[in-house]
Amino acid sequence: MLHINTHVIDSYIEQLMTKSTAEIPVWNIEKARAGKKSGWDYIDGCMILSLLEFYDTTKDQKYLSFADYYEDYRIHDDGTIDGYHKDTWNVDEVNGAKNLITLYSLTGKEKYKKAADNIYDQVLHQPRTTEGNFWHKKIYPQQIWLDGLYMALPFYMEYEARYNESRNAADIYRQFFTVHRIMRDKETGLYYHAYDSSRNSFWCDKETGLSQNFWLRSLGWFAMALLDTLNKAADKNADDWNKLKDIFCEFMAAMIHFQDDSGMWYQLPAKNDRDSIAKGNYLETSGSAIMAYALMKGARLAILPAEYAAYGKKAFEGICQTYLKTDGGKMSLGGICLVAGLGPETNRRRDGSFEYYMSEPVVEDDAKGVGPFILAYNEYRLLN
Repeated sequence: MLHINTHVIDSYIEQLMTKSTAEIPVWNIEKARAGKKSGWDYIDGCMILSLLEFYDTTKDQKYLSFADYYEDYRIHDDGTIDGYHKDTWNVDEVNGAKNLITLYSLTGKEKYKKAADNIYDQVLHQPRTTEGNFWHKKIYPQQIWLDGLYMALPFYMEYEARYNESRNAADIYRQFFTVHRIMRDKETGLYYHAYDSSRNSFWCDKETGLSQNFWLRSLGWFAMALLDTLNKAADKNADDWNKLKDIFCEFMAAMIHFQDDSGMWYQLPAKNDRDSIAKGNYLETSGSAIMAYALMKGARLAILPAEYAAYGKKAFEGICQTYLKTDGGKMSLGGICLVAGLGPETNRRRDGSFEYYMSEPVVEDDAKGVGPFILAYNEYRLLN
């Protein structure tokens, strides 16, 4: 068994906080490369969520204090949020609202509840595909991306459970059931990255509307969307809840089939043959960390069978062994795909091909990898 030095990882997390400000967080590599200050985006939302979950289990005040400082900075007393743009109809913009519910319950600051209300209003009016699912963004009309289910639906379910007597829970379940019906590949049990209901996108199959490949991080987002929605729901063990649980369990069983001996998964997990690896397919950190989290937490909550925790533990240890490095006292986490997506028409490079997914930058210390790594680390600590 690999020995994990928890003190070193704790120090790494503290480094990320102490070197960050609310305007310039060290973990938002996309903004740093663009020379922009941070605003309101799903990347920071992922990082703050991981710190709040870590606070929940450690009760170490510094994690809550940093999360509160970070979000308080950009949210005004009336609930307006610097950098939030409802009119883009971007479900990524919803992700950070999960933290607002948590911070409101922990601090009692009314502005967090008001800000959550504002984003809930976006959810209620978000444009929908023909099938009734949220558009991914205004610039991606009629499209469902696996990423978007994680960004919007766990918040939607938690808000419903806390503040709306779960009146719209059926809508949330129905969106998942639609994705299961349309986007799941029956042979592998994996889900395609995206679907275009209109069949107009250059990247989609004109008969099915589906993109070409199964991308690891989008599969991870989908796994977390399922788990977190199940966990936030008020109607546990109702028929729809049990159906969603079955979908989650079925999906995680499929993912285990593609787990590498290292414990990790490849950027395109179904293309793990020698030829694909020779052409550049690589073990990827962010999606592997999300899977580690989903497996360990799913088992801890008894949503997954208990033995699934071992697969998650193996995944976390594999990441540490493969990509967690220390150089001159500075720790870094590598192997993180910076970004991947489909289209739009003005960016035909993003065509969903094998070559496209291999072409995106691989970076260190970006929150899309670090946030899930902290979530997985939190579960690993609880497991041990």
